[in-house]
Amino acid sequence: MNDRLAAPPLKAARIFVAGHRGMVGSAIVRRLKAAGCDNLVLPGRQDVDLAEHGQVREFFQRERPEYVFMAAARVGGILANSTYPADFIYTNLAIAANVIQCAHAAGTARLLFLGSSCIYPRDAPQPMPEDCLLTGPLEPTNEPYAIAKIAGIKLCESFNRQHGTDFRSVMPTNLYGPNDNFDLKTSHVLPAMLRKFHEAKVAGAASVELWGSGTPRREFLHVDDLAEACLFVMSLPQDRYASATQPMRSHLNVGTGTDIPIRELAELVRDVVGFPGEIRFNPEYPDGTPRKLLDVSRLAGLGWRARTDLRQGIAATYDWYRENWGHA
Repeated sequence: MNDRLAAPPLKAARIFVAGHRGMVGSAIVRRLKAAGCDNLVLPGRQDVDLAEHGQVREFFQRERPEYVFMAAARVGGILANSTYPADFIYTNLAIAANVIQCAHAAGTARLLFLGSSCIYPRDAPQPMPEDCLLTGPLEPTNEPYAIAKIAGIKLCESFNRQHGTDFRSVMPTNLYGPNDNFDLKTSHVLPAMLRKFHEAKVAGAASVELWGSGTPRREFLHVDDLAEACLFVMSLPQDRYASATQPMRSHLNVGTGTDIPIRELAELVRDVVGFPGEIRFNPEYPDGTPRKLLDVSRLAGLGWRARTDLRQGIAATYDWYRENWGHA
């Protein structure tokens, strides 16, 4: 039988951040420390492999965290998702199933699962509300990853219904910021652009080639804003979270509520980097979903909105990239 722990204030809680070395996890850790939370459990992969159930079970039984932030995932852009679909679906399914089940078994008071806006149908209404989940086919270029994230949402939802747990989910839009992945084979669009324009500037190249037509629209959220939103959602009283996520007590979107065409984003990144050359789009490569804009009205109704200006956020991320390029 599960003896679920009472949820103490975050500042007084024992907190496990899964994936604390990644872009999202490290941002959550920074925000927790800034809020005075110093009882953090931060194991490395050498300590516990989240894809291995036995290791995860032993970890939870030993550490007994009261709060869990699930920021661990295998992530990547269109190329990575298309090249490694089995890895993306298996690893992310395993992490979600292991952590959520073991958190329940260990009596964790509150858990926050982080998904992705790619959970929504390719042709979802824009902006995409939470209740359009599972109403149509997914974008084929990232379907395996999206299915694993949908499963994570449904795991939280199902444990809440059957066991009375307080497991929550947030669905962030496209993220960027410090500790992003700048590997051109596996990165997302914005860090890939930063690296391409930077290297072209250093090399004195005349142009930069980018994938697709440049017409899709995307929304971008600075990772520090996401971390702030995660602490906000995790600190909500259970009845307020449940009321905001009715009818299924499912999940909340986290974004800025505004989007930008990829072509305009490329021009903005080029300007921030200071690359004087030409931008060439190659339409032989896939665009992905035509538009991905989240409806963030539910979270706004609870009192939270993103604060980071896109240009300022890109400039700060570019500064981080230049200072840390050897580790990026």
